[in-house]
Amino acid sequence: MHQFFSNKKLIILLVSVIVCMGLIAYSIKERAKLPIVQQFTNDITAITGRIFSKPANGVVSFIDSVEELKNTYEENQLLKSKIDKLYETQVELADLKQDNKKMQEQLELTATLSNYNQITGSVIGRNPDSWIDQIIVDKGSKNGIDKGMSVMAGNGLVGRIVEVSPTSSKVQLITTVDSKKNRVAALVQSESGQIHGIINGYDKETKRLKMDQITTDAEPKKGDKVVTSGLGGITPSTLLIGTVDEVKLDAHGLSKVAYITPAADTNDIRYVTIIQREAESGE
Repeated sequence: MHQFFSNKKLIILLVSVIVCMGLIAYSIKERAKLPIVQQFTNDITAITGRIFSKPANGVVSFIDSVEELKNTYEENQLLKSKIDKLYETQVELADLKQDNKKMQEQLELTATLSNYNQITGSVIGRNPDSWIDQIIVDKGSKNGIDKGMSVMAGNGLVGRIVEVSPTSSKVQLITTVDSKKNRVAALVQSESGQIHGIINGYDKETKRLKMDQITTDAEPKKGDKVVTSGLGGITPSTLLIGTVDEVKLDAHGLSKVAYITPAADTNDIRYVTIIQREAESGE
């Protein structure tokens, strides 16, 4: 049985060889029937086709590559545009969140100032050259604003009105380097009682207010709240200024100096509450 299958494979192989030889012979015979001129023409045509087909294929490939590069460039530009828009959206979202936070702080501040008449406004101008000195708000004499009114932002006092026009006002910030313009009568709400002094300076390096004219026997502590005393004749009382951060003797050793961390973020003021001191409270 094994021998039969071996012979069968051999027979199939021989038949296959015979068929292939027959096909080759037939092809040669058919080619021999063609005229010599036609054979020559066919050969020339084939050679010419091979010669020109490679450059043509190269040109086509080059055009395809250029088209692919163009499509890739357009896709990259589209993606870049989408990424830029995404970044812009993220920046806008962050700004809106910060703006919402400032508005919430202003609403909370308004709720704590129920004893005063209030006018809410927005900051419309702040010169980089006088960033810690002044801001411009969108409320003026038409809105009942007068020179000398106190201005709050966030959680604390930020300054007072120094110039008024019909539709806007200039606010002198409590952080101004001009110590003659930022003086505010203040008091420390200490466990031992009220400690009076004057807000009279700002340290740009530590971002703290300076409160001097504190008697040497007074004991203000770190964390004590500092508010307006109302004794200056301009600013109403009990407006929050900040908290005590550090206490030292002055250069002469005759009084103490307290360094105050402002309650308001004076570097980012967007909304303000202008305080109208009531007549019966006395100036």
